[in-house]
Amino acid sequence: QVQLVESGGGLVQAGGSLRLSCAASGRSFSRNAMGWFRQVPGKEREFVAAISWSGGSTTYADSVKGRFTISRDNAKNTVYLQMSSLLPEDTAVYYCAADDAAKAAVRRTARTYDYWGQGTQVTVSS
Repeated sequence: QVQLVESGGGLVQAGGSLRLSCAASGRSFSRNAMGWFRQVPGKEREFVAAISWSGGSTTYADSVKGRFTISRDNAKNTVYLQMSSLLPEDTAVYYCAADDAAKAAVRRTARTYDYWGQGTQVTVSS
């Protein structure tokens, strides 16, 4: 059974940092793009960042560019999201996602991802 499990969420003050992890199990995603999305109640799931299978290509939402960094460790089948200079508007449930297509280009649309984690809550207080 394929699983993506996020961890590292929590409560942090504005200006602080958090590092999210997404550990995959059940199959290797070393040849698959992976991404992070976030969602607040009443709104659509929003793209945050994505990384190619090799880690050589990344893309970010404008709202997080320069503050968030996505990375991966294929040996550990894990993707990370380092979040710095956090803002109250970063408060959301953060989801990890994996693209089933091998060596596909990095994509920013939620419907193109095939596997999803259960999410981890990030709350930024002002």
